[in-house]
Amino acid sequence: MTTPVTALYAALAGLMILGLAGLVVRARWRYGTSLGIGTEPGMERAVRVHANFIEYVPLALLLLLVAELNGISASLLHAAGILLLVSRTLHAYGLSQRSGRSFGRFYGTAGTWLTLLLLSASLLYATLK
Repeated sequence: MTTPVTALYAALAGLMILGLAGLVVRARWRYGTSLGIGTEPGMERAVRVHANFIEYVPLALLLLLVAELNGISASLLHAAGILLLVSRTLHAYGLSQRSGRSFGRFYGTAGTWLTLLLLSASLLYATLK
């Protein structure tokens, strides 16, 4: 069985994680930090942007895969995939600009949580019906 919807968003997420990892490497060079986060706020922000992506995206992709394997509609899967990537982009941009509150952080987090809720609820519905 093929899973083209999940494959698409997993591939795009893979490219995004490489981009975020590159920003961590660039921050390490800039701040001379070889391990950990050092004392520079910019270094900590770069690491947290990368880590936040890692904390949420694997579970979302797993839910997307299981939803696709269970026959959830492609339109819902695409909506969830787009929402996930847009939300993670907003969050990454917002957090990389400042540590405090921002439009990107708020709506990026809210969109990510909405993606997890949408996929989880869809799977529960499909399983229990």
